[in-house]
Amino acid sequence: MATFAQLSSGNWRVQVRRKGRYLNETFRRRKDGEEWALDIERRIDRGETPTSRADIDPTTFEHLIELHLADMNEVGKPARRTKAFSMDRLKAKLGKVKIRDLSRERFIQFGKDRAKEGAGPATLSQDIGYLKTIIVHAAAVHGISVSIESIGLARIALKRLGLIGKSKERDRRPTQDEIDRIIEYADANPRQTIPVGRIVKFAIATAMREEEICRIEEQDINEVTRIIVIRDRKDPRNKDGNDQKVPLIDATGYDAWAILQEQRQSIRRGKRIFPYNSRSLGAAFRRTCKNLGIQDLHFHDLRHEATSRLFEAGLSIEQVALVTGHKDWKMLKRYANLRPEGLRKIAEKRKEAAAAGADGKARAA
Repeated sequence: MATFAQLSSGNWRVQVRRKGRYLNETFRRRKDGEEWALDIERRIDRGETPTSRADIDPTTFEHLIELHLADMNEVGKPARRTKAFSMDRLKAKLGKVKIRDLSRERFIQFGKDRAKEGAGPATLSQDIGYLKTIIVHAAAVHGISVSIESIGLARIALKRLGLIGKSKERDRRPTQDEIDRIIEYADANPRQTIPVGRIVKFAIATAMREEEICRIEEQDINEVTRIIVIRDRKDPRNKDGNDQKVPLIDATGYDAWAILQEQRQSIRRGKRIFPYNSRSLGAAFRRTCKNLGIQDLHFHDLRHEATSRLFEAGLSIEQVALVTGHKDWKMLKRYANLRPEGLRKIAEKRKEAAAAGADGKARAA
């Protein structure tokens, strides 16, 4: 009889105990685990020696995907949501293709088909990247004979065809009128249980992502220094353990610390400050924008808005990075969409700061 247990990562641990034999495997989807468990039980009933997935002789690309995911689970690095979704998509598109048929032409056709479906250059680039990861893993870890060169040539071809490229940098900044309308509408909506208006202000004050806001706990707040610790902050070069201290300041037109205290007073004190599901928050924000007729505005654009306002407030690159969590200017500049009129304000504030400093030195003398 097979038993199923969902892990904290969202994966499923499947255990099979039958006629004195025991096997276990980890799966991303319960359905895959059920199919594997049923196959193992049938093998045991027939008197065959059951094998783990890693022992199966791979013949299709789906087998290579399963090997990769199983190995990553084994070393404690299970696929996260984005990667798991992409893997399922690759399995659906190329899963049944025989390993011997994984040619340059097949990968190029895959790219063309994805483009016809509406996949943009950045999305397709990510798909090809995952394809290469799976193939290289199969060759390096399991010694499976696959053509690594074919995926490299396919990438070059798809790039020349204009189907692969970098994502377009968004420069959409909400106007203050749009922000005010969103806050007013959300605050006046009695059916809205999530305080979208307050969270919008907090997002612009802190440059935090929606999932980061919804993860804040009481233990992460330092009352004396007014600093929040964001646990496992997103970083493409450091997936886990990237805890960052973020100061709650008043520099973007919204006071982060005051908003935090307001939120604390509005809820029953518990573990989380904003005890809401980040997906539900995103859906509520999109619904609000739709009802107001505000087009092409994402919640993540508020992070761009916050970053731009921090620069317009006269903060240096290093100071802005302390708030946003970016590691270098190359990453940070994608979020800074400065308005031309903002440069005059920056210059004036720096001039005022320099004058205040000179006046202070004169008085000290």
